[in-house]
Amino acid sequence: MPETNDSGVQFLIHGPVGYILLDRPKALNALNLPMVDAMMAQLRQWEKDPAIAVIVIEGAGERAFCAGGDIRGLYDARQRNDVTLLDAFYRREYQLNHFIAHYPKPYIAIMNGITMGGGVGVSIHGDYRVVTEKTLFAMPETGIGFFPDVGGGYFLPRCPGAIGMYLGLTGARLAAADCLYAGLATDGIQAADVGRLKEKLAAGDYKSTDPHQTVRGILQSFAHDFDDGELVQIRDEIDRIFGASDIRDVIQALDAGTSDFAKKAAALLRQKSPLALCVTFDQISQGRDMSVDDVLKMEFRLSQRMVERPDLFEGVRAVIVDKDHAPKWQHANINQVDRQSVADFFAPLPADRELVL
Repeated sequence: MPETNDSGVQFLIHGPVGYILLDRPKALNALNLPMVDAMMAQLRQWEKDPAIAVIVIEGAGERAFCAGGDIRGLYDARQRNDVTLLDAFYRREYQLNHFIAHYPKPYIAIMNGITMGGGVGVSIHGDYRVVTEKTLFAMPETGIGFFPDVGGGYFLPRCPGAIGMYLGLTGARLAAADCLYAGLATDGIQAADVGRLKEKLAAGDYKSTDPHQTVRGILQSFAHDFDDGELVQIRDEIDRIFGASDIRDVIQALDAGTSDFAKKAAALLRQKSPLALCVTFDQISQGRDMSVDDVLKMEFRLSQRMVERPDLFEGVRAVIVDKDHAPKWQHANINQVDRQSVADFFAPLPADRELVL
């Protein structure tokens, strides 16, 4: 039976499986702070419950797993100068991401539908990320003057070649085949099989064998081969352009390019916040050699600097509030962004404000 609450998330137990249902379908299951807190509390409880062997998370409705964080709520908090919420949301969201990354029991995310931003954070750090033909994955934060957070500095540079840099800067959207190719998903199934998959997981034997072995066997029994996606076709060009050592070289190479890919990517980047592009490039570059814990600490520093700048809230205004899709960024282009100001985003916060994991 579901545990009732008004946080926007339901918790259900079916045999040895603890289910998390993100339940704000009208908002595409966007995460807010009560949802984050409720999930953390329930996961802690299930961690100590010997009757729960596996965790499954999915989204309610037909359209989305989770389309991201509740950025409209953050915009409203900024309008009323609620600095406490702007700290608390990112702090507790990243702590939840960290907890999932180190969770001792198999954690399965069924990314059936739109999976973006905060929705990536509560799925990508789990052991098993399951995509379907309905999956639409993206980290589109540079388009609202932010950076691909929730551990993006960890999982994006671990994609093959320069794919992670390409995804983080452009916010390009991926279907199931590309998620698998990029290593962002571990398993692909058909959407029609989600119900049967959950039944099989609930009936699984997790006591006489390694729980992970049982989960892997069940997932493999539903495995679906998707046609090749787009990434494999443009991989060489991605690596050549987005593998550059400086964001300015990326822009220059795209502007000089004559292929459809280069023209499309250049057009995408021209829509993004120049400041966010510069911060994102350095975030992903530095994250290559960092642990997930250190990346989340770095990203908390970035988040708290970003909420002090106008681009984030101008981006939310343009995309979510007024919907004119014509943001007026702080800088006209990346050449106006001072390199030292970008480096300052990564500097330590006062000790009492740092993220504790």
